[in-house]
Amino acid sequence: MCQAAATRLAELGDELGFRLTVTDVDEEAAAGDAALRAEYGDRLPVVLLDGAEHSYWEVDEARLRADLAG
Repeated sequence: MCQAAATRLAELGDELGFRLTVTDVDEEAAAGDAALRAEYGDRLPVVLLDGAEHSYWEVDEARLRADLAG
């Protein structure tokens, strides 16, 4: 995950009360699980919310706030 996205998501997590989990798809692929790299590799960083793709390349903060509030 790019550092800017990770930093902003960590800040939002503190503010809005969610837990950020970061998964490195390259590390997962090197460990033998290439599924995440195949699925998301061309859209990194990807933000998943409750297991569903929420945004990619950049954090869509307004949408994330709305979805967490809704």
